[in-house]
Amino acid sequence: MPRTHGDTKAEIRGAALDLFRRQGYEKTSLREIAERLNITKAALYYHFRSKEDLLRALVDPLERDMEDFLGGLDATAPNAPDEVLGVYFDLCVRHGVLMTALINDLASLTRIGLVDEVAGWRRRLEAVLVGENAGMPARMGVVMALGGIRDVAVLIPSAEAPEHRRRAVAIATAALLEGTGGRTPGMD
Repeated sequence: MPRTHGDTKAEIRGAALDLFRRQGYEKTSLREIAERLNITKAALYYHFRSKEDLLRALVDPLERDMEDFLGGLDATAPNAPDEVLGVYFDLCVRHGVLMTALINDLASLTRIGLVDEVAGWRRRLEAVLVGENAGMPARMGVVMALGGIRDVAVLIPSAEAPEHRRRAVAIATAALLEGTGGRTPGMD
C-alpha cells in the first residue's frame, strides 16, 4: 500500500523518536532513520529539512502541552499540590519516550534552546507549588516531588501508569509537604 504524506511524516517521527531514545540524538543519522523506514534520504528531506527540524517536530507537542498546563496554573493563587502533581504525572507519561530521549542526550539539545526551556518550565512549576522565594526545605521537597514524578512516569510502561498514578502522586505530595512543613494524611 502506498504511503500518504501524513503517514510517512508520522512514521519518520516514530522511527526517529525510537532511535533517539535508544542511541541518542547525536549518534542517530538521518540515513539510519531513512533506512529503518526503507525510504530514501531525499524522501526524508522532503518532510524534514534537517535532523534539527525533525527534533523540533518531536518536541512541539510536549511544548504545547507544557504551556497549556502551566498557563492554566496561577502562581499567585493556591493550587492543590496533588492535582498539579497528578496532571504533571499524566503529562510525563504521555511524553515519556521523548523525555527519556531528551534526558539521555541533554548536552546536544542545548543548542536548540530546549534545556533552557525545560529549566523555565521547572521554575514555573516550583513557583506554583512552593512560591518563588521558598526556603531550602521547601525547595528540596519540590525537587523531590517533581523529579520523582517525572522519573516514575517515564520509567514505568505507559500502560501501567494509571494503576500507579495515585500512589506516585501521594508520595510526591508527601515529599513536597514535608519540605513545606505540612503532612500528608496516611504518609507518616
